[in-house]
Amino acid sequence: MADTSETSNPAISLGPRIAASGGFDQLYREGMGLIEAVASYLDQDGREESRLLPREASFLYATESMRLTTRLMQIASWLLLQRAVNEGEITRENARSEKEKVQFSATPSERGGPGYDRLPLRLRDFIDQGDRLFDRVTQLDQLERGKMPDVPSGKVNGIADQFSRLQAAFKRAE
Repeated sequence: MADTSETSNPAISLGPRIAASGGFDQLYREGMGLIEAVASYLDQDGREESRLLPREASFLYATESMRLTTRLMQIASWLLLQRAVNEGEITRENARSEKEKVQFSATPSERGGPGYDRLPLRLRDFIDQGDRLFDRVTQLDQLERGKMPDVPSGKVNGIADQFSRLQAAFKRAE
């Protein structure tokens, strides 16, 4: 029997496999669908709804719609690059270089504030959907880079807990 204590096998990075999976296809369709829906809303119904808002809410509408549009364009760039990798059009290294140019802007930790509840419900729904999509894409991006996602303290994460236990077990076995 061979002595495996001297042989070090690198950990298998699951991030690229997840990004290349069928789950990515669903995320891609969902992301692009949201982008189309938001663009259509902002160009049609949203424009009409914004005209009916009081001045303060109108300013907030403009600010939030710009934030949403910016965030969705960042997501679209990431999704398109990842799809190109999955389809073999560019290498993972080329995509990583391009993805470094797409700096994700942070999602505000708290939504609301004066006038937020006066924004049209559809815009607020799109903002919530965009925030959730942004979180999923940034988590997938971290995994694809080989990083474990941060878990806020006090929040239970069974997978991270199991991963920590496995790491501790393998460290004891060394």
